[in-house]
Amino acid sequence: MSQATIKSFFKSPHFAVVGATPDPNKYGHKVFAWYLSHSLPVSGVNPRSPTVLTHETLASLKDLENPKGTSVSFITPPQVTRATLEVAAEIGIPAVWFQPGAYDGECVAFAKEKGMVVVARGKCVLVDGGIGVEAREKL
Repeated sequence: MSQATIKSFFKSPHFAVVGATPDPNKYGHKVFAWYLSHSLPVSGVNPRSPTVLTHETLASLKDLENPKGTSVSFITPPQVTRATLEVAAEIGIPAVWFQPGAYDGECVAFAKEKGMVVVARGKCVLVDGGIGVEAREKL
């Protein structure tokens, strides 16, 4: 994964975290908090939790106001990621970031086949996201 791919992911005006959770011990919480701490416009997606860090969540990516302008981070088991990717492709999500453990080869192949920018292969927004934020701030 190149830095250019990460920078491309951050070109979207909005972000979503599939698997955002109120449990502070889980990465869905940590990743959602990371977006907030960098003052990025983000929506949490979790059909079972109405709020995360006092922010209302969405039940589905279908509830996004501007899906074609939203890059999505996945922190879900690969089988959930695969199912949600079908929705993402259907509504025009331009870019996805598969956090470690949230994907398999099928997820990566599907997203690329659908023309999405894909960040994967062990890259984590908590470690590598600063590259994109810096590029975004220079725009």
